[in-house]
Amino acid sequence: MSLSAHAAPSLDDFARIAEAAYAELPAEFRKLAGEIQFRVLDFADQETLESMGIDDAFELTGLYHGVDLTQRSVLDGAPHAPMVFLYRRPILDEWAENGEVTLGELIAHVLVHEIGHHFGLSDAAMHAIEDRD
Repeated sequence: MSLSAHAAPSLDDFARIAEAAYAELPAEFRKLAGEIQFRVLDFADQETLESMGIDDAFELTGLYHGVDLTQRSVLDGAPHAPMVFLYRRPILDEWAENGEVTLGELIAHVLVHEIGHHFGLSDAAMHAIEDRD
């Protein structure tokens, strides 16, 4: 058995898993999400962590960046496409600690919660999206 069979997914592998997890989300959710871009990094940068008051980079698994729909105005210029950052190492750490969900399920959870911020959804609404088959 080679050691590579047990290697953590690379950033590119992780992005492919995230794209597949996103594709499995309800179609109406994805349609409303519109042009969201995904970016996978190992960790959030220090500036992001400091701006959020987070000391441990393992505490942040994802972050929505953009103007959410509840704050957007018709007077705003054309907004940049919102972006969801997925932080690979904290997600892998949480996945390893959890042991009861697949990596794809955990990534889908992070995506729903980060995109949910885009819509101003409550935690209950986001959990309802996750619980749909």
